[in-house]
Amino acid sequence: MGLSRRSLALVAFAAFGGPLALAALYAPGAIEAVPRSGGFVTLVATLAFAAPLAIWLLYARKIASPGGLSAFVEAAAGRRIALAQAAVWVASYLLYLLYTGAYVAYDVLPHSVDGVHRWRPLLAVVIPVAVALALVAGRTAAVAVIGALAVGQFAVLGLLDVVAVQHAPGASAFHVTTSADGGRAIGGVATLFVCGSLPLFLGGETRDAGKVWRRVLPPAFLLAAIGVLLAVYPLARDPAFTHADVPGVALTRIDAGHAAGTIVGIGVAASIVAVLLLEGVALTRLLHWATPLSVALWTRVLAAALVVVGPVSLLLDPEKFYDRLLKPSLVLLWVAQFVVVAVFPLYAHREGWLRAWHLVVAAIAVALMTFGLVNTVVGSSGT
Repeated sequence: MGLSRRSLALVAFAAFGGPLALAALYAPGAIEAVPRSGGFVTLVATLAFAAPLAIWLLYARKIASPGGLSAFVEAAAGRRIALAQAAVWVASYLLYLLYTGAYVAYDVLPHSVDGVHRWRPLLAVVIPVAVALALVAGRTAAVAVIGALAVGQFAVLGLLDVVAVQHAPGASAFHVTTSADGGRAIGGVATLFVCGSLPLFLGGETRDAGKVWRRVLPPAFLLAAIGVLLAVYPLARDPAFTHADVPGVALTRIDAGHAAGTIVGIGVAASIVAVLLLEGVALTRLLHWATPLSVALWTRVLAAALVVVGPVSLLLDPEKFYDRLLKPSLVLLWVAQFVVVAVFPLYAHREGWLRAWHLVVAAIAVALMTFGLVNTVVGSSGT
């Protein structure tokens, strides 16, 4: 049975980076060099990311497959290149799947919940096991969990936005910047939304997928972007918040009390876990598409890996475990995403509807993915 539009809408909202995590943690870090232009940066970044989103939707008009992005590449450039792209994508998200439990336990929750430090080793084991259990429980259960986490983080994101806007109602954070730092901030915020492609791997389980994605993905992206904008632009008044461990938590604690800040921090962790679970779902679909093995078998394999990775990360030092795997995961991610948008003009040409604006959109999308790759290789990236 196909997934309902309501379920897909919630999944799509959760997929765009985990909007609460973007608003409270990642986006403030991306604008820390130009905090007084945070509103302008976020607006331009939203417009820029519309390019890869448009490309995904144009592919998805005719292609609905468990191969997701790799099925798009296959339609444009052939099976061999698609399998190579799929291998890179799988490697990237498999690394993310393995290190994120340790990241949440050791980098996010300790800055959000008092007294959690002594529980970090247990959490580093429990979080991936919980994701594994949701995966093996089946698609309905996994989508229900993601949907519940989407609803919860939407509510907490609303809390954060209200607190942030009230903190600096008159803040002028839409100053136009043309500096190199401003350009990097725009690229940094725009690329935060890249996980919005994850629901596309459920295309083979969606009725009339092309129409559904056009009605679901743009509103989900816009809602996430607005949530990020409202949380980020008031930081112009107090740029020091951008340097906090979890800026959204620090701001909420100052203006709304300690308990409210803790709620935001727990919500950030839940937001990241929702994306983590969705990545597991997408991986099982792509691996099934690329191999003769079933979704059920790949689900059990990934679940087993998640059960094992917690204890392994503790043996290897969980903080270093995350640090060592982050950069290669991101490099592979940008390579895989680059291929998808770079071959899009070939697909449009093969379909007979290539237009000049398609080339412009492809150029912007290629530039974003190239920025993500270069920024990861030569800079310090924690997204």
